[in-house]
Amino acid sequence: MKQGLLTDRQKEVLRYRRKGLTQQQIAEIIHTSKANVCTIEKAALENISRARDTIEFLYTLDAAHLCTLKAGTDLLKTPELIYDEAEKVGIKVKYDTISLINRLRDSNPERFRARYIREDVEVYINEDGELYFG
Repeated sequence: MKQGLLTDRQKEVLRYRRKGLTQQQIAEIIHTSKANVCTIEKAALENISRARDTIEFLYTLDAAHLCTLKAGTDLLKTPELIYDEAEKVGIKVKYDTISLINRLRDSNPERFRARYIREDVEVYINEDGELYFG
């Protein structure tokens, strides 16, 4: 049964993958082919990506683009960049340095490797100092 954006089967496959199982192992558990598990997983990840894009759009409706954090930037240098840009537009960021780094990293973990940004990250801010990362 489908509730929300993922079917029960997609949720099941993602749970097994999260536990570290291979597609072949999952296929054996749920009595299907590895190719089918691959298809199920791919569809689930596409649905999740579309949902993230939609949520990002909603969050940024009332926010202004603040800056772009470029690929290769040290994650520990990002708070200063964000604070400086927010100061230029007269908005106080509502997060301290550690909270900001954690929110940034948690927003899209696949965009980071160790301390470095792997791909550009767009930063948005609203009047209340709330940050959104696209």
